[in-house]
Amino acid sequence: MESLVQHHLTCSDGINRNSSSFFAIFAKNYEVVNWKSKMAQKHADLFAAMGARLTIARSEVGISQAAMAEAIGVSPRAYHSYEKGQRGIPVEALIAMGERFEVDVPWLLLGTNAIRAGHDFNALKEIESSLDQHLNAEGIKIKSEKRGAIVARWYESHVKGREVTDDDVHTWIELVRE
Repeated sequence: MESLVQHHLTCSDGINRNSSSFFAIFAKNYEVVNWKSKMAQKHADLFAAMGARLTIARSEVGISQAAMAEAIGVSPRAYHSYEKGQRGIPVEALIAMGERFEVDVPWLLLGTNAIRAGHDFNALKEIESSLDQHLNAEGIKIKSEKRGAIVARWYESHVKGREVTDDDVHTWIELVRE
């Protein structure tokens, strides 16, 4: 007895195909779709992390989203979508932020990945531990990308010798909370 799949393939277009070729085509297409899905998730995570860092940087500069958008030459709606992690920010806008507001562009792009071999990894671990303890004690849940943005900003302040207060950390947390 002929299988339903093989029967359908034979009858649907008059070409006799066997079921193994159908499944090979299906499997190949599934792999492509699965790969694209993984890449889309990777981009979404990247944009979410960068958006959190943009929010923190803008807050430290002390201006509104609309003012930042105007200063870097994008629409307020576009800038809002960058901070929400819905899309990537153009290179030209990043350069404008760096030049106009002295924002650390490598930090905006890479977060803690911008840390190089000569940096203080023990301080970074201590910062991460302190933040995690605070989040757990307060029952606050934030996405790992947004947690990374806070850690990166805190670490950058440490490297530059700026004191980080509890108020700073609370502000950063509130800025990246959903």
